[in-house]
Amino acid sequence: MALMKRISGIRGTIGGFLGTGLTPYDVVVFASGYAQYVLSQHGKGSIVVGRDARISGEMVSSLVIRTLQGMGLDVVDLGLATTPTTAYMVSSSNAIGGIILTASHNPKHWNALKMLDENGDFVSEEAGKEILRLSDLSDFQYAKVDQLGKVETFDEALDRHIEHILSLDLVNPKGIRALDLKIVVDGINSIGSYAVPKLLNALGVENVSVIFEEMNGDFSHNPEPLPEHLTELSNVVRREQADLGIAVDPDVDRLAFVREDGEPFGEEYTLVAVADYVLGNTPGSTVSNISSSRALGEVTRSHGQTHYSSAVGEVNVVQKMREVDAVIGGEGNGGIIYPESHYGRDALVGIALFLSHLAHEKKSISALSASYPKYLMSKQKMNLDPSLQFDTVIQALKFKYKQYVIDELDGLKITFDNDWVLIRPSNTEPILRIYSEGNSQNLADNIGRQIMQDIEEIRRQNVA
Repeated sequence: MALMKRISGIRGTIGGFLGTGLTPYDVVVFASGYAQYVLSQHGKGSIVVGRDARISGEMVSSLVIRTLQGMGLDVVDLGLATTPTTAYMVSSSNAIGGIILTASHNPKHWNALKMLDENGDFVSEEAGKEILRLSDLSDFQYAKVDQLGKVETFDEALDRHIEHILSLDLVNPKGIRALDLKIVVDGINSIGSYAVPKLLNALGVENVSVIFEEMNGDFSHNPEPLPEHLTELSNVVRREQADLGIAVDPDVDRLAFVREDGEPFGEEYTLVAVADYVLGNTPGSTVSNISSSRALGEVTRSHGQTHYSSAVGEVNVVQKMREVDAVIGGEGNGGIIYPESHYGRDALVGIALFLSHLAHEKKSISALSASYPKYLMSKQKMNLDPSLQFDTVIQALKFKYKQYVIDELDGLKITFDNDWVLIRPSNTEPILRIYSEGNSQNLADNIGRQIMQDIEEIRRQNVA
């Protein structure tokens, strides 16, 4: 069992004793803390609530909605909705906040409450800390019967979101329709199995098939859209001779493609390709987090523009994008943030821009892939012995690799000649993440494995 309280929200495994998992009590307390904070900032108003198709989603949603109502806030209940749709509905309405019920790429026994501000952005670090403080105090004043909030069900959020996407200047439905594409979608048993085909049809793609279509939250494979989890999508693309495979995570904010030959396009290159298209039409800077591929920087510079790095986490990327007025940004895990739409990772916007890029380039997916700088990334993780402090690991690694470029923007990043490795604690799981990139997969894997061996040696020395 696990329960993780972060400034961006609360995430945990469903059930267990208080403090060991995400129990109904924890949901109510945290929703109350969020409500009290929003009331202190804005007074009464509406909160938008959406959820993915997780098995626990309906239960958690009911608890959150009735808690907000009990605090005197009105609720716009979207029901099953993608994370970007929920964020878009906040940003395009008079809502004063939003809560998304999803644990993103985590397995089915996880769920989470992700908090949005009045702009549809994830709450700031300062706001997140205050919400956690209020939740820990549990000193809430609930509304009297005549001041209870109202609950409105809104079923047209996805339609409104898609209509908005089609209105974006760089989205080209006519060009996409002319490609006459055959596309396979991995819906991972969640809202993406409905939302992605609906978007594709609106863009003019008529030949769409879906695998893992039933929206029951019982994920048919690991829901993180990494190549090793998308083997069935790759097989179906080959078998059906499709032009493209599309995979999203359960809440549809991460996006990955499979080429017509069944090989992965590479989740890191989702952002690279979309940025290439945007920069070709809109001069400006780009932003990605420190764990993303260096390929984005190279493509950005090829357009005569400047690339910036941020700490890991969507809120950090958005903050940097606003600071430098970036025209496109995101995270190398397949998260596209396009400010012309809204400041949030949005796989639906990413799909529309990527297909518009294809319509402009008139290339196959594999040919487009071959046109970009080629780097391979290894993403590994390991448990950190509770007796070993992360700071101890950092200091030891800094000393061992002191001859190389060291960056402590977020965790520890060591840059070698043409390769790099990043070591940082996960925001979503009780683990260390080790990301490494090189000119070959073998090199990237070996760099990551060497760092893991280093950490194990540090642990043994610390115990001794």
